[in-house]
Amino acid sequence: MNIFLLALIVIIAHFTVFFIIGQLLKNNSVVDIGWGLGFVVLVVVGLLTQSGANILALVISIFVSIWGLRLTYYIAKRNYKKPEDFRYQNMRKKWGNKVAINAFFKVYMLQALIMYIVAMPILVAFNGGTNEYNIIVSLGVLVWLIGFIFESVSDAQLRKFVKNNKNKGKIIKSGLWRYTRHPNYFGEATMWWGLFLIALPSELGLLAVVSPLLITYLLLYVSGVPMLEKKYENNEEFQEYKKTTSKFFPLPPKKNN
Repeated sequence: MNIFLLALIVIIAHFTVFFIIGQLLKNNSVVDIGWGLGFVVLVVVGLLTQSGANILALVISIFVSIWGLRLTYYIAKRNYKKPEDFRYQNMRKKWGNKVAINAFFKVYMLQALIMYIVAMPILVAFNGGTNEYNIIVSLGVLVWLIGFIFESVSDAQLRKFVKNNKNKGKIIKSGLWRYTRHPNYFGEATMWWGLFLIALPSELGLLAVVSPLLITYLLLYVSGVPMLEKKYENNEEFQEYKKTTSKFFPLPPKKNN
């Protein structure tokens, strides 16, 4: 079966399963766990069904699996025995007695659509990748590694900070968080730019650019940075932190005059 059609079927089925789990638990935060895992499922399906996987597809499959499994474990551990995330609680209040139908289309199927677009480097690599390993692919590997380091290290730094009771109610401003207010989001976007470059030599390589463009836009202007910063808009420490620290791209801290 064509990888583009197969991926659509797999992704819809994947998020339908998580929708059922979310309704049984009355906790739509499970969709966050399904995000990274969905890409891993997609990669496995691609490797099992697409004959003669090329080097680009294999490299992307390895990187996506490492990222997806790490992210799934991190979010699952973070959310274990925790109440539903504030974002989904707000949606639940807004939707009243129509939570299930709204959640299915506006949370789970919306995530499915976004995943399908973001997964484009995976799909084009399986569809018409090459065994040629050139400078563009090497650059993509380097960019992906930088992104992975930013996301994984900043997540670990945040987890350590939050676990310390002395930091309760405080804002993390050390480590990678000293250079950007959202190093994990920067890392996430950077990884997908790396995967785009790796997939670029494929037959439909240019199509893969929709992936990093969409994820960067969402993180910067929709569901990532804006929602988190709105949460802390009345936090004085965070407002002071904003004055000295870059919003997204890592930069040396400014002097607060």
